[in-house]
Amino acid sequence: MLDSRRNILLACALSALAGYVDAIGFLHLGGLFVSFMSGNSTRMGVSLAAGQWAGAAESLGLIVLFVIGAGAGSLIVMGRGAHRQPFVLLAEALLLAAAALCYASGLPNAAVAAIVLAMGLENAVFQIEGGAGLGLTYVTGALVKVGQLAALALRGGPRWGWVSNLLLWAALMAGSVCGALGYLWINLAAIWFAAAWALALSAVVAATVHR
Repeated sequence: MLDSRRNILLACALSALAGYVDAIGFLHLGGLFVSFMSGNSTRMGVSLAAGQWAGAAESLGLIVLFVIGAGAGSLIVMGRGAHRQPFVLLAEALLLAAAALCYASGLPNAAVAAIVLAMGLENAVFQIEGGAGLGLTYVTGALVKVGQLAALALRGGPRWGWVSNLLLWAALMAGSVCGALGYLWINLAAIWFAAAWALALSAVVAATVHR
């Protein structure tokens, strides 16, 4: 997936977007995530063990919404045409804009639901040929690949093969910092910036899809 400068730049831009949104969601939900479902699964397990049924149900609801979003993104990229990537990004932008509008209308729960759907959907951007694709809203796999590819480099493999995955992690971290600052500034209204970001990426990808 990360076999060209274009793909690396796009993946990093999307990873930064995911970090931005996840930081906002984390602060708003008090420790739950809108894109990191491993963390929510752990929280759900802990809540079940403690008999905290409401907390477990909240975690499960976020997981279900994320899976639905991922499935919706896959349906888009399974269609025909060269503009499947821009369509996924446009759908993400619309969901994030809907989230911002819901928050402005006094519907924070609906806003969170739209955000989680958008994060699940984003992971389909690189699923152009079917299959699992490239995870963009979490970086555990990227960090594993950093270690594995660094080990391979030490054994005579590609010297810099690990760098692109490290950049994904760094991009998510940078986005998280911006997202936290945005939330502390204007609460969930900071999602407007994420919607504009996704819309801009959709336009850029659509303009360069044939190049």
